[in-house]
Amino acid sequence: MMAVRALRGAVQIEVNERDAIIEGTTELVVEVMDRNALTTDDVISVIFTATPDLNSAFPALAARKLGFHDVPLLCATEIAVPGALPRVVRLMAHIETDRPRSAIHHVYLRGAQALRLDIAQ
Repeated sequence: MMAVRALRGAVQIEVNERDAIIEGTTELVVEVMDRNALTTDDVISVIFTATPDLNSAFPALAARKLGFHDVPLLCATEIAVPGALPRVVRLMAHIETDRPRSAIHHVYLRGAQALRLDIAQ
C-alpha cells in the first residue's frame, strides 16, 4: 500500500554565493533521491529552507535543474536561532512510497551531520 512519507535532509554550504548554493543543494537532492531509490514521479512536493546568511540563490533552482519540473517546490528562510549552525540548506520532501517509515533514509551532508547525529548517514 502506498503511503505519504516525509523525508528530511540538510547540507552546509561553504559560502553565500549562487554557485555554491546550487552545487550544495544539487548534491543534497541527488543523495536524497539515490539513497531512497526515488524518481521525480515519487515526489509530491519539496520545501527548502536556508539559514538567513544564505541569500544568493533559491535552493529550489537546483531541483528544477535536476528535472523537478512538475513538482511543487517552496523556499523559505530558516529561523535565525543564535548559535545555530550557519549556511545550511534544509529540505523536507513529501513522497509516495510503499516503504515503512523505518526504511526512509534521511540525508545530512558536510557539516550538517551535526544537526541530526541520531539519523545522519
